[in-house]
Amino acid sequence: MRKKTAIVLEPLQALLATCDDGVRGIRDRALLLLAWSGGGRRRSEVVSIQISDVRQLHTDTWLYTLGATKTDTGGIRREKPLGGTAAEALTAWLKAAPAESGPLFRRMYKGDRVGTAGLSADQVARIVQRRANLAGLDGDWGAHSLRSGFVTESGRQGVPLGEVMAMTEHRSISTVMGYFQAGSLLNSRATILMEGTDEFSS
Repeated sequence: MRKKTAIVLEPLQALLATCDDGVRGIRDRALLLLAWSGGGRRRSEVVSIQISDVRQLHTDTWLYTLGATKTDTGGIRREKPLGGTAAEALTAWLKAAPAESGPLFRRMYKGDRVGTAGLSADQVARIVQRRANLAGLDGDWGAHSLRSGFVTESGRQGVPLGEVMAMTEHRSISTVMGYFQAGSLLNSRATILMEGTDEFSS
């Protein structure tokens, strides 16, 4: 299967810049940031999060709970943190579309009307693709772009692999290492050895 283009920091910022202050823009911004900043969540995980799964820890920190995933059939629920800009985006979404229960991210209809039904996994992919198109980004974008981008950007910024895997919940080091190493090498001196010499002698 062809790998999706990784959404590292710069394309993420471009996607977010297309999200205006309308309700749809507020929703998409919160979704993109939770999926990316919250540990590169799979689209199935994003759409399964319920209102009851999120709680505010501090003004700038939320916790959200994940249930069973495709790599965890034991049904154990785990909490993950969401801070900074991502936490602010989630706060804005919950204020724009308050609800007592049901899916966290819900479908929208004409006139920016928020429904009660949750998004499907395919709709998460379409949101990513739509925002990429609006931003004028070249690449093969999809929901997995958020997950691979989180890992790649973590490598770029020197986040320890163990911390990355604690957030993504990858079980296989080999699965995550391809993205992580690619990100790490982007800032490696090994890629610019030619620029390390002032001049060549003839």
